[in-house]
Amino acid sequence: MREEIAYHEYDVLVIGAGGAGLRAAIESAENGLKTAVLGKSLLGKAHTVMAEGGVAAALGNLDPQDGWETHFYDTMRSGHFINDYRMAEVHAKESPDRVLELEYWGAVFDRTPDGKIMQRPFGAHTFRRLAHVGDRTGKELIRTLEQKILTVKVDIFQEITATKLFKDQDRIAGCIAYYREDGRLAVFTAKAVVIATGGWGKAYKVTSNSWESTGDGAALAFRAGAELADMEMVQFHPTGMTWPPGVRGILVTEGVRGEGGLLFNSEGERFMEKYDPVRKELSSRDVVARSIYKEVRAGRGTPHGGAWLDITHKGAAFVKRKLPGMYEQFMALADVDITKTRFEVAPTIHYTMGGLRVDAYTASTNVPGLFAAGECAAGLHGANRLGGNSLSDILVFGRRAGAGATEYAKNSAMPKIDNAEVQAEVERVLAPLSRSEGENPYRLHEDLQEIMAAHVGIERNGPELEKGLARLQELRERTANMRAPGSRQFNPGWHSVFDVQNMCLLGEAIVRGAIERKESRGAQWRTDFPDELEEQGKVNYVQQVTDKGIVVRPEPVPPMPAELAELFTRGVAPGLANAARKE
Repeated sequence: MREEIAYHEYDVLVIGAGGAGLRAAIESAENGLKTAVLGKSLLGKAHTVMAEGGVAAALGNLDPQDGWETHFYDTMRSGHFINDYRMAEVHAKESPDRVLELEYWGAVFDRTPDGKIMQRPFGAHTFRRLAHVGDRTGKELIRTLEQKILTVKVDIFQEITATKLFKDQDRIAGCIAYYREDGRLAVFTAKAVVIATGGWGKAYKVTSNSWESTGDGAALAFRAGAELADMEMVQFHPTGMTWPPGVRGILVTEGVRGEGGLLFNSEGERFMEKYDPVRKELSSRDVVARSIYKEVRAGRGTPHGGAWLDITHKGAAFVKRKLPGMYEQFMALADVDITKTRFEVAPTIHYTMGGLRVDAYTASTNVPGLFAAGECAAGLHGANRLGGNSLSDILVFGRRAGAGATEYAKNSAMPKIDNAEVQAEVERVLAPLSRSEGENPYRLHEDLQEIMAAHVGIERNGPELEKGLARLQELRERTANMRAPGSRQFNPGWHSVFDVQNMCLLGEAIVRGAIERKESRGAQWRTDFPDELEEQGKVNYVQQVTDKGIVVRPEPVPPMPAELAELFTRGVAPGLANAARKE
């Protein structure tokens, strides 16, 4: 019996319904292109809602000396200079406009006494820069974009998962996807495709990421010939919940430290004064995460393997007003009142700085017609992301991806998808349902998480990375034979088959990148190469799928022009230097 498949045609197809995807779709639709969005979950439920602290933008509402130069400076320094400076420059310059645009569309930000958008301090930001809505900023961002997208003509396909990207010769042609409810299949032909599916934190067990974060779009694009970069750079957020076990890894926003929270070890020592005497708790995330890890390893950890975070000195009224989500989260999940007692935190996998390699201005990949934005794209954050830069990233480059896709689609004919390729993919997708024997996808997911934690965690070394690569290659072979008994209706085991395959592919890319980068830089901490090396700082490690498997090659980091390089010769952030000169 031939499978019934629904067919659709669009100018621009956006895969991913988080902040980057919605902003891209708004851009293309407002330019008159026929646009669709595919979302893995329900509209408004994307992982973006879990971003809490704020949107980084140099508005200068509290610190007038802040400006794009200082934001650029902070982003490049935090990324340890393997960022694409062009992306960092575009991001720093355009973030204020994107925040004000969001406000114009209806976002309700916290306010200063004189009515301006409130901004809070965050780790490694020179100035108070994060525009926020309490500690629920991501939720407000998604709410605003969701309401905006309803005012333009965009077709929204909810709870649908793409399994393969198709090409017409060398250019992108669209994808095939299935509805998670009942397994109905649909083929989407499109002149341009934007990948905005977020990260792949669920490859690790202890993570702040939600269930959607399995790297679907990046894996699909990688298989279709797109390049990945900086895959070794996986961010451990310093503060995730540690207890009870069922909530281990859930994010404790950096906003707690931004609003005055202090970190202590089991001996009552404020240990960040030792690791970063200047910035202390507001040091960069890679430094704070490693510091907590070192304290625990030295025997100065809390009962459940972390550090104490204390904000009781700020008073109950302040905490409930500034951090209502954190107060409610700890009361509901841990029966802890953070206004009265300190609480335990520990590093948790939070963000992937690596991803699809894109052009800084159009967000295009090396595959014609394929674009990417948000966490699934590399370049902006380098070796370590600044808190708050993720939300401004999705606004700035979501818009640019939408604009790039629009321009490409306007100048392109509708591609064709080979029916034989469609039928082959249908057979592959349905095969797990009919196998009488095969691997359990849940068991393989557990194996993957164990491998990643054991060999590619916060602390790394060459021999363990090589062991991890061998184990991952063996695991990837097993993923080809997974079994998901039952029908297509409401079958989570079947959904997990594709999640595990995608995460295993990207997990191998993480390990391969970590093996090649023989130094410690940002999120990459190798005990056998403990120093940051000048030559390694001149390259990004780029990966591509070939007939011979995954190939890794070094590519030169784009050199900064003299006027930008000069910002880093003063030894002080530009805004502070300007302020000093005025005095």
